[in-house]
Amino acid sequence: MEVWGNCLRIIEQIIEPQKFQTWFKPIRPVRFERSTLTIEVPSDFFREYLEGAFLDVLKKTLKRVIGADARLYYQVKPVKVEKPMVFPAANGLTPVNKTVPINTYQPSGNPNPFVYPGIQRVQINPRLNPAYCFENIVEGECNKMGVTAGESISMSPGKTPFNPLFIFGGPGLGKTHLCQAIGISIKEKFPELVVLYVTGNEFKTQYMDAVAVRNKLTDFLAYYMKIDVLIVDDIQDLMGQGSQNAFFNIFNHLHQNGKQLVFTSDRAPVDLQNFEERLLSRFKWGLSVELLKPDYPTRLAMLRSRCRREGVEIGDDVLEYLANRIRSNFRELQGALISLIAHATLLHRGITVELAESITDNIIGEEQSDITIEKVQKVVCEYFGINRETLISKSRKRQIVQARQIAMYMSRNMIDGCSLSTIGAEIGGKDHATVLHACNTVTDLMSTDKTFRQYVSDIGRILAPNER
Repeated sequence: MEVWGNCLRIIEQIIEPQKFQTWFKPIRPVRFERSTLTIEVPSDFFREYLEGAFLDVLKKTLKRVIGADARLYYQVKPVKVEKPMVFPAANGLTPVNKTVPINTYQPSGNPNPFVYPGIQRVQINPRLNPAYCFENIVEGECNKMGVTAGESISMSPGKTPFNPLFIFGGPGLGKTHLCQAIGISIKEKFPELVVLYVTGNEFKTQYMDAVAVRNKLTDFLAYYMKIDVLIVDDIQDLMGQGSQNAFFNIFNHLHQNGKQLVFTSDRAPVDLQNFEERLLSRFKWGLSVELLKPDYPTRLAMLRSRCRREGVEIGDDVLEYLANRIRSNFRELQGALISLIAHATLLHRGITVELAESITDNIIGEEQSDITIEKVQKVVCEYFGINRETLISKSRKRQIVQARQIAMYMSRNMIDGCSLSTIGAEIGGKDHATVLHACNTVTDLMSTDKTFRQYVSDIGRILAPNER
């Protein structure tokens, strides 16, 4: 293709010969239409490195060859029967909203990053990442309910019983991916709807900026009340009476007018602290879905899916090692795989279990990868000389109750992102209130009972011998 050939001739004069051979020679032009150039790259890792290292060179070259309206798309080379995956470049197109009228009341000051005083019609950036689509989600028992609910919402936003949809779970379990996938799917099916993704901290900051400028709180509220689908990520960061009061009014207006609301949090609605009760009750109106830690089959499926996406073939022994070693969340598992591919690619080494061992040792700590609810139960049972069936039974014997409470306390404090409901489900099918009561009881007893405090200290040292 002549356009790409012209680009290569310019790039070859700019960067070092070795880098040109490594990162530009493998690229194949696919199509050129309406100032948009699509190129095929060997893997998604290749694409990410190209974006990070040479984006500025690409942008300037494309502008010189094609013009100011040049756009670049990447197509990841398909493997076997897998269809190619297409990603827009950092300067490419992403989902866009139609313009909406915003009434402003004063010609000075900006109430938030999106509203400009004096402009009657505003185009709200949905802030959605095209890579976070449903097609790129690996579905398993850990997220099946959330994916199913999300797909149902995207078919009929604001018209299902799942409004609001409250997604919660620990870090790295796919909350951001899922909530953005809902927004992307809605934009594909209903392009006329105005979708906005924002974090709880960003909403709070925008509110504080609005109240700092005279008469701009009204503009701030008017702006958010124009949204058809509002996605708030990490809503637990929405602290402060003023910002919560503003959000309460926005919530009521959107919900009453049939608009879709999607929230994510690192904890269940009942576990949120420093939130107004009237707001917490509204979070419970729709559907609350917990994303759990992925089980072994899902972890292995995610690794295989990502290998296909990267255009690389890795032996089952390596993938099974990673799936067994890293059990906490998708983010760490994906990070380990990308690091493994990067080391093998850049150092020209084979992808082996030995290389995987060295990579994972640098990413996770041994004690972090080993501590699970199952291990906590095992250690507690061995310490008190009981079996697991007794631990999770309904026995009210003092020693059994204390062992059960310590197991809950240790699970909550030594396993990152482990929710109360997850702990309760694993330890006798208890609800979150029972687990919270157990944790509070252990804390109280540790301050008053020396022997009990020794129990907890001993078990803690067994679970994490390297921690002081």
